[in-house]
Amino acid sequence: MKKLTLRQLLTVATMLFGLFFGAGNLIFPASVGQLAGRSLWWASAGLLITGVGLPLLGVAALGISRKEGLFDLSSRVGRGYGFFFTCLLYLTIGPFFAIPRCATVSYTVGIQQLLPQGGALALGIFSLVFFAAVLFFSLRPGEILTWVGKVLTPLFLCFLAVLILRALTSPLGDVSTVEPSGSYAANAFTAGVLEGYNTMDALAGLAFGIIVVNAIRSLGVKEPAAVAKSTVLAGVFSSLFMGLIYVLVIVMGAQSRGLFPVSANGGEALSLIAGHYFGGVGALILAATVTLACLKTAVGLITSCSETFVQLFPAGPSYRIWAVGFCAISFLIANLGLNAILSYSTPVLMFLYPLSIVLILLTLGGGLFGNDRGVLRWTIGFTMAASVIDLLRTLPEGTRTLLHLEPLVTFAETYLPLCRLGFGWVCPALAGLLLGLLLRRMRRAA
Repeated sequence: MKKLTLRQLLTVATMLFGLFFGAGNLIFPASVGQLAGRSLWWASAGLLITGVGLPLLGVAALGISRKEGLFDLSSRVGRGYGFFFTCLLYLTIGPFFAIPRCATVSYTVGIQQLLPQGGALALGIFSLVFFAAVLFFSLRPGEILTWVGKVLTPLFLCFLAVLILRALTSPLGDVSTVEPSGSYAANAFTAGVLEGYNTMDALAGLAFGIIVVNAIRSLGVKEPAAVAKSTVLAGVFSSLFMGLIYVLVIVMGAQSRGLFPVSANGGEALSLIAGHYFGGVGALILAATVTLACLKTAVGLITSCSETFVQLFPAGPSYRIWAVGFCAISFLIANLGLNAILSYSTPVLMFLYPLSIVLILLTLGGGLFGNDRGVLRWTIGFTMAASVIDLLRTLPEGTRTLLHLEPLVTFAETYLPLCRLGFGWVCPALAGLLLGLLLRRMRRAA
């Protein structure tokens, strides 16, 4: 086969959307809407850059580079860096943070509303059932196109459509009268950009590429150029759909301020909205929506992580053992609770996101400098140094105090441009790029 049919392409795009769109992709836009108020369009633009644009570029980078996965892509900097970056990224969007978050968000936003007195025991029972279901689907990776693309995602969209349509056809308030809150009052666009980090979708765009490529090949497309083109097109379709849902949920969150105050988080906001429109049935709709969203994303993450670690360590455990092990670790971490997971995921994301953004951009623009390894190393090296500072400055306050990091944080925020805004890596990355290009030019002239 030379290329996918339109129906096949839409099926792959639906699968990719299903892998991307988890409960966090509902919670964070709802929170953005409530906080941004009448500035929701600026906040939406910021969120769409990191929550939609970067994932699309990540999928496109993998497809255009014609690499087999993230390890091949990042190893162009160096084999050691390839192992380091690939393992850290997959563990972050896998068993350490994103997969446990799938279970705890499902419980906190959905099930806990039905069982308010459940406590730790209820979380333990729910997460055990949740990861049993995840493992069932994950042990059948050859069927992931069917399960996620044709079963779980359409079910999820049906439940989500019911909630969104009801909210938008009977709005709770006039968005133009809602004042922005918190960081959105000062700079809604920047706040939206940083909120997009929490979706982890730019990291997932690099990680899910191997699943998309394998799905396209399983449909009969083998020629590398055709696989690359189909990968990019699937990414475009899924990103457009994801962006549309983001905007609708942001609007729904902003309108809710007409009746409700700012909630502690987007999950609470969604609970209030669903409860207002549907009463007790609303809690059931929300629970089903969130649980399906998290389930399909967790399946994609377990599958992707397990396949990657089999490739990284071919003499090590089998795919089945990796999948079981990752589910077990995710189950244990999930039972630490949502707050504990979120408090330490932010610093890691502040470290990983700049490295991912720079890798994506260097891959897409690699033809301009011949994919020179020296340019890659200098740019990534400078970016990593600045990202370490962002990691340290976003650690929980108690941890920063214990490690005596305040003087370093104060120094960085004073002298490193854009550091206070969360973009202290930008200038060092540009400096590394310019230095790498200069040294390349000197080598070529010698």
